[in-house]
Amino acid sequence: MHDVVIVGAGPVGLFLACELGLAGCSVLVLEREPEPGSPWRADPLGMRGLSAGSVEAFHRRGMLHPLLAASGLHDAPGPDPDADEPSPPGGVGHFAGLVLDPAKVDLAALPYRLPGPAADGVLTHLAAVEAVLSERASRLGVEIRRGVTVSALAQDDDGVVARAGEHTYPARWLVGCDGGRSAVRGLAGFEFVGTEPLFTGYVMLAALADPDVLRPGINLTPTGLYLRMPAEGHLGVMDFDGGAFDRSQQPTRDHLQTVLRRVSGTAVTLNDVSLASSFTDRAMQTTTYRLGHVLLAGDAAHIHSPVGRQGLNLGIGDAMNLGWKLAATVLGHAPDGLLDTYTRERHPVGASVLAWTRAQAVVMRPDPHGQAIQAVVRDLLGTRDGTTHVFEKVSGSSIRYDLGSDQPLTGRSAPDLRLDDGTRLGELLRDGRGVTLDFSSGHRLREAAKDRRTHLRYVAGAARNDLGLGAVLIRPDGVVAWAAGHDVDPKGFEQAADQWFGTPRT
Repeated sequence: MHDVVIVGAGPVGLFLACELGLAGCSVLVLEREPEPGSPWRADPLGMRGLSAGSVEAFHRRGMLHPLLAASGLHDAPGPDPDADEPSPPGGVGHFAGLVLDPAKVDLAALPYRLPGPAADGVLTHLAAVEAVLSERASRLGVEIRRGVTVSALAQDDDGVVARAGEHTYPARWLVGCDGGRSAVRGLAGFEFVGTEPLFTGYVMLAALADPDVLRPGINLTPTGLYLRMPAEGHLGVMDFDGGAFDRSQQPTRDHLQTVLRRVSGTAVTLNDVSLASSFTDRAMQTTTYRLGHVLLAGDAAHIHSPVGRQGLNLGIGDAMNLGWKLAATVLGHAPDGLLDTYTRERHPVGASVLAWTRAQAVVMRPDPHGQAIQAVVRDLLGTRDGTTHVFEKVSGSSIRYDLGSDQPLTGRSAPDLRLDDGTRLGELLRDGRGVTLDFSSGHRLREAAKDRRTHLRYVAGAARNDLGLGAVLIRPDGVVAWAAGHDVDPKGFEQAADQWFGTPRT
């Protein structure tokens, strides 16, 4: 019996497998597809934007440089990570097709943004992400079996058994990371609720008879939206038909050409379509992320339109949040209720992303109401406050879990604080343990932290920019569990450490 069976070897399942393997759990990943390679996962069709929050997750586990190399990048784009002061971000994306101006991001409104190798997002592709995670998972002893389709589940108080054909796979826990059409979600009986679509979207790789007819980049039109990507023939279209296209059918060249002509307002001709797929903005979410010994993460727990490039980032956030909590539960040192905080923290984040994508669909709607809203949003995005708000959303920096504290940093992803010796917080998190940073000269937390050293690293010393803090307790996922000013109270630290890491054994 394995500690954990993960269904789905995409980025979310693989990232979660790495987290569990890092903690010493026995992990089996079951993947339906027999081979990892697919043109939908490679450049250009597999291109994805990783937000700063996701890049930070790779940095904290020592996988950022391999990811950059696999993506054809030498360094993360953006400001100098060795600078003393934060710099304006690089490209900050768009909202409903309205491209944002990074110069309008108000850095003064982002007090916890520090320079570092993970300060900005990265453009990569799924094949690169999965290759890096697969290699890491293998080194950590994770077993991956491909060509396995899970067809049944059964669970009791002791664990869960997955069935695929004549084979069974028993585990103490099972996590469905098997995408928007998740088999695990249905087999385990999760309730899936949400809203129906406004549009059908299409992605294609096509040969154009007259490519210059279509403008490059994102183009909002009176009838929808189309995108002409940098790669030759890589196109996207959104047709506001109420999601009427039958997704069980493959879109034909004639259908795609008709839709593209109507949305673009041109007489563009598709000579050939080598690959094409459709999607909608249907937005659904399970009411909980856990039923007994079965959990969900990524698209298995929530689906929405790809507008704004939130899906992969949301899933990586799920995996980072769940991994250490499930590992602590498996290994027997989790405090009471720790695993329940997974749904409590991540469900609101997922709901917020669904609302974010719904709002963008309404803004793009090609009718007088949608165009009126679009004009208002365009004006708002012309302001520093408007652009900064959207940047916080798309970068992940606005996420804050409610941990019951008024301290403004608690519940947020910790800034990549840098000690005087040059060590960054991200480097201290690579072994998957929590970290206590003690900037107080008297090392007042040393005694309180020493009995927790198995699961919590203690580091004392000055920081190049301590943000006015005297000490910080950071969970293994990089979230601040407790923070104090220069007047450090060890009792507050002990309470937070007990909550997240359990009471030390005597």
